[in-house]
Amino acid sequence: MSEKKKAIVRDLGFGGLMHIPPMRVHHKLLKELANSFKLGKNTLETSYGSFRVKPNTIGVALGLNASGDLFPEKVSYKELSEENKQIFRRFQGRTLKNLTDGMMSIGVGNEQDCLMFKRIFILYIQMAFLLPTTINKISHVHLAPIFKMDKIKEGNWGAPCSEFYHQGHN
Repeated sequence: MSEKKKAIVRDLGFGGLMHIPPMRVHHKLLKELANSFKLGKNTLETSYGSFRVKPNTIGVALGLNASGDLFPEKVSYKELSEENKQIFRRFQGRTLKNLTDGMMSIGVGNEQDCLMFKRIFILYIQMAFLLPTTINKISHVHLAPIFKMDKIKEGNWGAPCSEFYHQGHN
């Protein structure tokens, strides 16, 4: 990413994610960790015992806000303004690859492009990292925060995955 895009990411409150080194962990170990994590309880169960993973711990580790209100569970298309319906349709059915390509190719030379970059980044970071799903397409759950861009720093990013699963969306 360009320095200007990195500055936007830091301004959004996600600068800590830029300091996470690429993971070079064997797939079998990652699979074992994923299978040992119990979403409903937010615990990692190992042969040494169970470890509770709290949302604020996730927030501190990743440099994200982990307090405050959660974003709405879903977006209701019918309740969106015409402008937001266009944004909704733009991202409907998009994949992580589409987001990656869009995030890297979009310019940030004007305010409108900066706002679109922010939306793409928020969707990307959820799909790739904070709220991955088994479906490789953007869901209504991923879309909710991009319609509240003025409150993006206030949202609780330490718990999106655990709250999502507590609400029975597994």
